[in-house]
Amino acid sequence: MVQFNKLRLSGFKSFVDQTELLISSGMTGIVGPNGCGKSNLVEALRWVMGETSAKRMRGSEMDDVIFAGSATRPARNIAEVSLLLDNRDRTAPAAFNEYDDIEVVRRISRGSGSNYKVNGKDVRARDVQLLFADAASGSQSTALVSQGRIGEIINAKPTSRRGLLEEAAGITGLHSRRHEAELRLRAAETNLERLEDVITTLDTQLQGLKKQARQANRYRNLAQLIRQHEAILLHYESVDAKKAQGDALDILKAAQKDVSEKTTITAQKSRIQIDVAAKLPILRETETSHSSKHQRLLINQEALQREEQQAIEALNKSTELLSQLKKDRERATNINADALEAEERLKQERAAINEKNKSVHADQQDLESECKKHAQTISEIDRSISEINSQIAANEAQSVALKRRQNELKELIYRQSTQLRQQEAQHKHLVSQQESRASLIDAERDLKAAEQKLDQTKETSAKLEKDVLCKRQAEEQARDANQDAQSELNQISAEIRALNELLRGASSSAAHPILDELSVITGYEKALGAALGEDLNAGSEEEAVAHWHDIPMRTDLPSLPEGIQPLLNFVQSPDRLHARLSQIGLVETRSIDEELYNQLAPGQRLVSKEGTLWRWDGLTVRDDAPSTATVRLEYKNRLKGLEREKARIESHTIKAKEHFIAVKQALDESLEDEKLARQALNKAHNDVSATNNRHTTLAQKHAKLASQLSAVEENLQRLIRENLETNEQQKAITAEIESLPNQKQEKEQLVYLQKKLSGERGLLGAQRGKLEQVKRDVTTRRERLVSIENELNSWSRRTKEAKQYLAEIDVRIKHTEAEIEIWKTKPQEIKKQKEALATVIAKSGVEKSKASETLRSAELEQAEADRQLRESEQLLAQAREAMIRAESTVEQNKQAMAILIDRVRERLGCSLEKALSIADIQIGEDLPPRNEVTRKHDRLTNERNNMGPVNLRAEQEAEELDLQIKGMLNDKEDLLLAIGKLRQGIANLNKEGRERLLKAFDRVNAHFSDLFVRLFGGGRAHLTLTEAEDPLHAGLEIMASPPGKRLQVMSLLSGGEQALTALSLLFAVFLTNPAPICVLDEVDAPLDDANVDRFCKLVEELVHSTSTRFLIISHHRMTMARVRRLFGVTMSERGVSQLVSVNLEAADDLMEKKQQS
Repeated sequence: MVQFNKLRLSGFKSFVDQTELLISSGMTGIVGPNGCGKSNLVEALRWVMGETSAKRMRGSEMDDVIFAGSATRPARNIAEVSLLLDNRDRTAPAAFNEYDDIEVVRRISRGSGSNYKVNGKDVRARDVQLLFADAASGSQSTALVSQGRIGEIINAKPTSRRGLLEEAAGITGLHSRRHEAELRLRAAETNLERLEDVITTLDTQLQGLKKQARQANRYRNLAQLIRQHEAILLHYESVDAKKAQGDALDILKAAQKDVSEKTTITAQKSRIQIDVAAKLPILRETETSHSSKHQRLLINQEALQREEQQAIEALNKSTELLSQLKKDRERATNINADALEAEERLKQERAAINEKNKSVHADQQDLESECKKHAQTISEIDRSISEINSQIAANEAQSVALKRRQNELKELIYRQSTQLRQQEAQHKHLVSQQESRASLIDAERDLKAAEQKLDQTKETSAKLEKDVLCKRQAEEQARDANQDAQSELNQISAEIRALNELLRGASSSAAHPILDELSVITGYEKALGAALGEDLNAGSEEEAVAHWHDIPMRTDLPSLPEGIQPLLNFVQSPDRLHARLSQIGLVETRSIDEELYNQLAPGQRLVSKEGTLWRWDGLTVRDDAPSTATVRLEYKNRLKGLEREKARIESHTIKAKEHFIAVKQALDESLEDEKLARQALNKAHNDVSATNNRHTTLAQKHAKLASQLSAVEENLQRLIRENLETNEQQKAITAEIESLPNQKQEKEQLVYLQKKLSGERGLLGAQRGKLEQVKRDVTTRRERLVSIENELNSWSRRTKEAKQYLAEIDVRIKHTEAEIEIWKTKPQEIKKQKEALATVIAKSGVEKSKASETLRSAELEQAEADRQLRESEQLLAQAREAMIRAESTVEQNKQAMAILIDRVRERLGCSLEKALSIADIQIGEDLPPRNEVTRKHDRLTNERNNMGPVNLRAEQEAEELDLQIKGMLNDKEDLLLAIGKLRQGIANLNKEGRERLLKAFDRVNAHFSDLFVRLFGGGRAHLTLTEAEDPLHAGLEIMASPPGKRLQVMSLLSGGEQALTALSLLFAVFLTNPAPICVLDEVDAPLDDANVDRFCKLVEELVHSTSTRFLIISHHRMTMARVRRLFGVTMSERGVSQLVSVNLEAADDLMEKKQQS
């Protein structure tokens, strides 16, 4: 068996980090709070085994299995789950059986779907599903059990429960393969229908193509006539093109001469224009020089005007600045006077504060001395008060504790007295309730008798079960024999019907052909068919168009060669054929020699058994293809043989059916006996259970009374001892309370000291208030002295700054007065410079005007020379354009001739000189009129165009299509053969599945009955097949009778009973076909403690009896205590699951070692 070793998850749902779940032998438990991700482990196991339904994965689409992110972690785009399998037993499917370890990996990318790998190789999802289905597991396996699965079984229809039987029979993979074969069969039948439709369509297309081929032939004839007339027209076009080419050359020569003359005139005009243009640069340079000089003088004039204006503005600004400086000097003088006055005032205030501080210092020292004396007195009084309080508190605490203990002892004595009275009353009641052991002994005797009866019933039931098994096997053999006989009969009947149809379809035109009256020995059909041929289709009635006339047998017929038997010896025929058959000899070989040929008389012929014919006149017909008559004769002989065989098989089928009915009746009787025996066995079980319960109840009641009586006696003795001890303690406490001292004197002393302490504290407070006021005044004066010093420094700094500012203002006043004197003389100087510059500007203007006039005259002369040159160049350009047009015409004619030559080569496939040969016209021969040729060409072209689209490849396409149809007919034969094989394969799969399902049903039923009794502690239950005779389509109904209830269907049981019944069925299936792993997801949730204990014991038994590894998810403490290893699923980080593990067996071993050491 393939074993599951390890499950690895990464990015799957809440398991974002890589997580490994070890699946070891025995029971592995998984615990954790609700919503932490325990079920995600089960879903990961189901997902990696090929689950395709997102709904069963609790999602709307398969991408929902990828980690969707949390508050602290981003979403993933990939999820991967891998499952490691142990295949050292080599029980995996053949495709993977070569590996010791098999790793199945399923990986999904968001938006891209899943892919599967087995040991690193890409595989299909179908391959993975079949791998686990063959290993009795898979995503839909009954080995994956959850509360939802229990509910599905309870609420499922009987036909839906059949899947449990299929899994128990191990035919889940077989069922998948049958379904796949059925899909292939339907696909093959669909392909066959489509192929027949395509063949019909192609045949129609073939007929159309043949018609198109005839049309294409007519099209080619028209095209040949059009080609001949087009050749004549192209010859006419070539003559026209040659004439146009000569005229264009003459025009080109005249244009070239004109261009040469105008080129000479233009050259002369160009030289004149160049001479005039050479004078212009010197004149332009002279004019530019005078203009620049004049412009510079104007700029200097404008600069002097701006300088004069600037001087006036500077004089005004200096005058304003002098006035402002004088005002600033006056303001600075006032500020300096104020500063000196403030310094004197602050110095006087500082002297007064210093004098006040000297007188206050002595008063402060006296106040501080008095405060210290009062504080020392208060401290001594406080110490005395504390000592007295401590002594009083200690005495009072001791008194309170003793009184509290005294009250507690009083309450304890009261409770002890009450308990003592209750125990005495209970002791009397138990003594009165104690019974004798006689009823217990009677119950033991009844239990032994019930167990003996149960053993006898078990032996009877076992014998009947063996008898039922033998008869069931006999019934299966009889059913198979009956089905085989019926199938053989149906096959022969079908073949007989087919032969009759063929014989009716092959009938000749005659109403009753002579062939129907013949009977030939098997093996000689080909000889008779070759000998008579189509003559066999002639009728025997005189009214038929072709018939055999009844004439007397002639006696003068020649004899056949020696050693040759007539064909008449092998054929039973009417008398009218005897003459013909007597002249046909039968030879054993497939060839004859010349001598035998020469011995044949006229009208005689020889035939071989294989169908070769030799006639007397030399005609020889080989046996390569049998005639229709031969085939019909073979069909008739085959039909007779089949009818004899059918009679024999019908007799055999009747016997097989009678035998099957008898065996089935015997099986039904045995099943009824077995049912009664099973009911008796269940009744015996119930009797044993009831007797055992009564015995157990009496024994428990007797033991319980004895235990309670012993406990009550012990409690009485203990209560008496405790009551005596409590009374002694109470006496000692009372004596101790009376010996405590009186504290009246200490309390009076405490009151006196508290009054004295209050007076001293009042005096100390008054002195401290005076001292604080003195300190505050000193602080205020000290702060004012600091402020005075700061103000003095500030006024001193201001006085210094004012003096510096006055000195700076005096300097600036002197500088400003000097500038004013300078700016007063500046405008007169600038006026003199302006007058001198105006004279120079006037002279420069005259020189500039003369140079401009000279330049203007030269430019006019240059313009006239340019005009004459342009006119000459225009005439030359026109002449050149005329020459270019002539050259273009010549070139166009050349191109037209080349195009015409290409057209001839393209349309006619020859040179221009040979075009007339295509029209069958010799060189020098008169051509038909051009207009007549054009008219005929147009008429033929219109006739061709009126034909519409023509498929010129029709003949070739018809040949290709014919080959395609033949290929499809071969494909049709292959499809028919494949359909037959698929139908036979499906029948074999159904037969095997039916046999395995019935065997599994018996085993599951037995296991279910046993497990039901063990889980319920009694009762009875069994399974039945319903709704269909074929087990492959039957439903599975559960009948259960818990202890004390009647037999009923499972849906009428209570919730807990339904859960236990469903678990019994699941474990029965599991025992019939153990899976490598069994996952139980909170299946113990609806069970009470007693049923959980039974459930755990059953799982432990399964662990020891099978090699299955159990994975249990539970919240129940009893279940968690039974597992070997415990995994915990936590969610310390919201939305992210983590896995922790504890090996309980290893922990127990470690504890034992520590205790021993």
